[in-house]
Amino acid sequence: MRAIFEYTKGMRDQETHYCPGCTHGIAHRLIMEVLEEKGKLGEAIGISPVGCSILAHQYMDVDMVEAAHGRAPAVATGIKRVHPDAYVFTYQGDGDLASIGMAEIVHAALRGEKFCTFFINNAIYGMTGGQMAPTTLEGQKTTTTVMGRDPAVSGNPAVMCEMLSQLKGAVYVERVALNSPANIRKAKKAVSRAFEVQEKKLGFAFVEFLSICPINWGLAPSDAMKWLAENMMEVFPVKQFKNPLEVK
Repeated sequence: MRAIFEYTKGMRDQETHYCPGCTHGIAHRLIMEVLEEKGKLGEAIGISPVGCSILAHQYMDVDMVEAAHGRAPAVATGIKRVHPDAYVFTYQGDGDLASIGMAEIVHAALRGEKFCTFFINNAIYGMTGGQMAPTTLEGQKTTTTVMGRDPAVSGNPAVMCEMLSQLKGAVYVERVALNSPANIRKAKKAVSRAFEVQEKKLGFAFVEFLSICPINWGLAPSDAMKWLAENMMEVFPVKQFKNPLEVK
């Protein structure tokens, strides 16, 4: 009988530490599926910093490096320059990339570093208990914004794709969502395009995944998927901002 579905060879057979309903696992699988399909699992090097993704090395069956909080782009820069033909990627959350690591990701993009960054945006600090993140929505309640985020006090949500797409070195920028089968299929295509940009050494590639955090949002997973669609996608529209592969 012909197999129509198989366990992704890029994923280790490990019990997850992620909370029920968390979409980190989906993002992990998409990245590993693309690398497997390209036949590049043995040539890939991933970097994950502090955050919910700190144990990504337990799931992704490729060479992985731990980085200090926010410093994954700096580590990836060094690795890619030493191993220019490796498939280098960072895997970062919003509390890492858009907060303590904001300068690192901006300067990597400014320099046009030739690696991929996969950015998990769930609008909250997941690992540390649900505090406000740079991407927390206006009015969203967290453990540090119990009355809802007030822009007059905390500023507006960080829109990373919109910002990075203004930088010349960031040649591929796309935001996708992990809230439906259709959107997940589109997300996989974005991952594949990001690695193709790296293969062709065109510049920095950035893919943002809109994700859910049911536990810290205080919602059932199904309700969290709905909340993402009705709230996050209003502030963070799913779209392709830049794609050098389409330039004629």
